[in-house]
Amino acid sequence: MYEGVREVRDNARVTSEHRGDYEELVDEISELLGAPATLENRDFELIAFGAYDSEGDLDPSALDPVRTRSILTRRSTAAVRAWFEGFGITRATGPVRIPPTPEAGVYRGRICLPVRHRGVVHGYVWMLDDDPGPSEHRLSAAMRVTARIGALLADEAQHGADLSRELRAVLTAEPGWQSDMAIAELRTALGPRADGPHTVVCVAPWPSADPDDAPSVRTMPGATALCTLPWGAAESCVAVLMRLRSTDVLTPATTAAGRLLERGRASGGGPGGHPPATAAALGGSPPGGSPPGGSPPGGAAARGAVTHGADARAAGGQRADSGPGSHDARRQPTDTTPGAPAPGVAGGASAGASRRAGGPVAHGPAGGASRGPAAGLATPRSGIAELGLAWREASAAARAALAEPRLGPIAEWSAIGPFRLLTALPPEVAYDPAVQALLSPAHLELARTAEVYLDCAGQAARAAAELGIHRQTLYYRLSRIEKLTGLDLDDGEDRLLLHMALKGARLAHGTATGPPG
Repeated sequence: MYEGVREVRDNARVTSEHRGDYEELVDEISELLGAPATLENRDFELIAFGAYDSEGDLDPSALDPVRTRSILTRRSTAAVRAWFEGFGITRATGPVRIPPTPEAGVYRGRICLPVRHRGVVHGYVWMLDDDPGPSEHRLSAAMRVTARIGALLADEAQHGADLSRELRAVLTAEPGWQSDMAIAELRTALGPRADGPHTVVCVAPWPSADPDDAPSVRTMPGATALCTLPWGAAESCVAVLMRLRSTDVLTPATTAAGRLLERGRASGGGPGGHPPATAAALGGSPPGGSPPGGSPPGGAAARGAVTHGADARAAGGQRADSGPGSHDARRQPTDTTPGAPAPGVAGGASAGASRRAGGPVAHGPAGGASRGPAAGLATPRSGIAELGLAWREASAAARAALAEPRLGPIAEWSAIGPFRLLTALPPEVAYDPAVQALLSPAHLELARTAEVYLDCAGQAARAAAELGIHRQTLYYRLSRIEKLTGLDLDDGEDRLLLHMALKGARLAHGTATGPPG
């Protein structure tokens, strides 16, 4: 009846040894009821799609918006789930008929067969309802098949829960014999699968600390085990052990991370955000403050007039050779016209704005300081002997993606640059007394200027364009930064110290301290 039904079935989100069993059982229900059926778990995520062959033409009404989305995306929205659950399917022990509701996108009625085992609902079998529809005798026979499906789902749920406990034990064990014992237990549970290529995915913060709200491992292709762990003092994260085809191909892990992020955002996104002062200092926007990049409407010229009085004086004629470090020819302007754009930058602030909107050195979260979950991926490895190290890499990459939005929302540990070192340090070590004054609320603009300037490798033209300011203004701010910190921006070690301290502050305030260990 459905062209390409086999392709759809190949995309079903079950990866266990029971996948073929589910498909056979759903096919059996489709034959019994004379219509194609689908099997979803209790979170409305597609598990199997029945292949029902018919010589008749495809009825367009069979693919209403709700059904189409369920098949193509392998899940339904929270609103659709709540709508169907309103008909009592979570409590039902027999078939439930749901009438068509065009205004809700349900053009055809549905028959829902709850999949239960020992009184617990584990999923639902769905089919379109026709007139007169299947007989009660056929529906009763189909319900007996759902009981067999329920036993399989319950068995998988128990197996997944066991692996969750073992994975959590590995990721939270102290180094040494405790870690060795936990890894040995997980290796025994995995059997031959333990020797294949794996990586670890961390998604944080997860919107619910309740382990029962964690995704099911069987709904993510390539997932071997999944558990929740503490993230900071009051939040949680999700850890997933992913099996790979090879250590060179991370696609299954990035796909799983993307699906978890989608679910996390749909479930509430993630609490909290940067404190207003810190958000502005590190590139975000405090409530009522400037947009990312710090430029008020009107571009660089307007900014020179309304920002700080000292900045305005600098843009209006402050000597380029004033302040520490003025001997560096790199920092000398070639155009001292007040309000003129930086040389080589058409339109001054407009070029900077384009970089802020999506260039390679964009800074700060778009739209302000709110944060949602981010994902980190560890370096792929063969076997699970270094699973603890892989977890530290994955959680570090997630922390980096939360602190530096341009790295996310999915960050690989190999790509987070200096955050590989900074995330390994205790939070208090990332602070340095030299930059404490710079990070105070009174100097938000200077902190951002310093970070952007150092991110641009000390290239004044690039930094001025990124900030949307005249280079004279940039030079004046740099001299103030040197006076405030006592650091010489012409000295490589002083630059390194300032850069790492600023990144450390971003890491500390952009995310909770992360998982234990």
